[in-house]
Amino acid sequence: MSNFVGNHFCGMGISFTMDGFRAVQLVLACFMWITSCCFSVKQGKEDRHRVRYYLFTMLTLAATAGVFLSADLYTTFIFFEIMSLTSFVWVAHTETREAMRAARTYLAIAVTGGLVMLMGLFLLYSAAGTLQFTELMAACERVKDKTVLYAAGVCLLFGFGAKAGLFGLHVWMADSYDKAPASASALLSGMLSKTGVYGMILITGNLFFRDSVWGIIMTVCGLLTMVCGGVLALFSTQLKRTLAYSSMSQIGFMTVGIGMLGLLGSDGTLAARGTALHMINHSLVKLVLFLLAGVIVQQAGSLDINRVRGFGRRKPLLKGLFLIPALGIGGIPLFSGYVSKTLLHESILEAMHAGILEGNFLRITEAVFLISGGCTIAYMAKWFVAVFIEKNQDAALQSAYDVQKPYLDKLTAGCLSMACVVITAAGCLPGMVSDRIADWSQSLFYVEGLQEQVRYFSGANLKGSLTSILIGAVLYFGVVRICMRKEDTSYGDYWPKWCSIEALLYRPVFLRILPAVCGFICLVCDSAVDGMVVFLRRTILRDERLPFELEEGTILTYKAGGLLDSIALLRSRLAKKEEPAEAGYRHRLAVKYEEILEDRFIIVRSLSFGLLLFCVGLCFTLVYVLLN
Repeated sequence: MSNFVGNHFCGMGISFTMDGFRAVQLVLACFMWITSCCFSVKQGKEDRHRVRYYLFTMLTLAATAGVFLSADLYTTFIFFEIMSLTSFVWVAHTETREAMRAARTYLAIAVTGGLVMLMGLFLLYSAAGTLQFTELMAACERVKDKTVLYAAGVCLLFGFGAKAGLFGLHVWMADSYDKAPASASALLSGMLSKTGVYGMILITGNLFFRDSVWGIIMTVCGLLTMVCGGVLALFSTQLKRTLAYSSMSQIGFMTVGIGMLGLLGSDGTLAARGTALHMINHSLVKLVLFLLAGVIVQQAGSLDINRVRGFGRRKPLLKGLFLIPALGIGGIPLFSGYVSKTLLHESILEAMHAGILEGNFLRITEAVFLISGGCTIAYMAKWFVAVFIEKNQDAALQSAYDVQKPYLDKLTAGCLSMACVVITAAGCLPGMVSDRIADWSQSLFYVEGLQEQVRYFSGANLKGSLTSILIGAVLYFGVVRICMRKEDTSYGDYWPKWCSIEALLYRPVFLRILPAVCGFICLVCDSAVDGMVVFLRRTILRDERLPFELEEGTILTYKAGGLLDSIALLRSRLAKKEEPAEAGYRHRLAVKYEEILEDRFIIVRSLSFGLLLFCVGLCFTLVYVLLN
């Protein structure tokens, strides 16, 4: 169903709709906002900016709901941009130098993505004639020039991918998640990134349904995103940055599912259900993990792995709340992530067996998928072992950690426990919980219903999970335990500082090279215009040469003054005076001319003159309205 709010509101009117997918996302968003606010009330009592934080948190919730409820891409775009603006305040909340730098990067990527997305909407509307979801698929099928559709699709993908954190557009994620309050980071990762995934689903389902070229584009984007995110998370030694790169990697899993949906079309039921479930699983997991990171940083004063090492050894509730989402996002059987990753893996195998693409592209996709799953297990194991099993090298600090109580208020603990119960129930009872949620959510994807029940715990499906677990074990013991630990057993930060897309590409190009190039072009254009003016002044529009330069006045006052001086001289001679009168009219007229210019300048700059002109214009407008 659709509800149109004004046919001309914001130019084209905004419209809303509701279905199972949107209902699930709204319920999830409300739960996440309630949990986040409960946590922030407890943690931010002494925060002098808390009122501003709550205001923009509620505005962001409204904008996020508007994105998910939108019935056309124009409405999606409006609320998407509002959401980007209001969430900017989260990143800049602490107002430190680092936070403001992260906020500027976040806003720059958001604004750039919004402008490119708007260009895509212009192209799409010009080609298809509509932006309504109910009409868009049929309209795009009638478009003969598919090049325009691909151009529009790439522009829209850029805008939505910037918010989701696709590889190449992820430069804002780590710093933004790190500098924002933990409650805001949970919402940025758990829900706002899903609006980008939601947009990519809309593009694929409405513009490029069963389009192999687009399916390959989305799959490649997903593979790059999940591999790079997993590697960055594995090397990270700061918890919130690890969770940020983990979010990037999990967005890659969802994007691969969208790519399979593009390849399989209406037959991509498994891809659709896996993508929808992984969106929900990731939201719940990151809600819990980011809020726990907030607990750790408040108690320990840091999120560096060597500083917080051993923090949770004597904290069983914290250990359990961290372990369950870690197992879930790792795809371990009996937890929700296993169900969604199994469906995504099965969709890759389904596309492989359907023979849609020739060559080894899908085999490479499956291999990268399993390796990325192993990376997830490795970096989550690294943090769990460091925080909850190993001891801190500083014995006094470890003793302080062991006696630290209380560390989590009852209300927040209850909300996080509910999320962990859902993560566990969805994995232990996939037929009763996960499949039911997937039945509600697949309405957005234009796919057929599930033909037969998926056997989640069959040998073939367990084999895929066990493969990722083995890869994760190899990465943990071979990379983390051997290569990433120093002789004193502390964890080292071995990722090269220079190896950053922001440092290597974005800041040099957009802050130095591009301004320099644009400045040179503007200088050339300005010089060309000046040269043209000089050329015309010396050729066609030459000034009349004066026998000498005037010391005062203008040529008009000079000529008129000379004429008056001649008349005065003639009158003196006719009157037969012995000495002619000294007239000096040239000087008098020049002085009078300067006085007129000064008076005119004062009048024009005065408020009375502006009001007078406004009244005159208003009178002409009223006369025009009355006569017409």
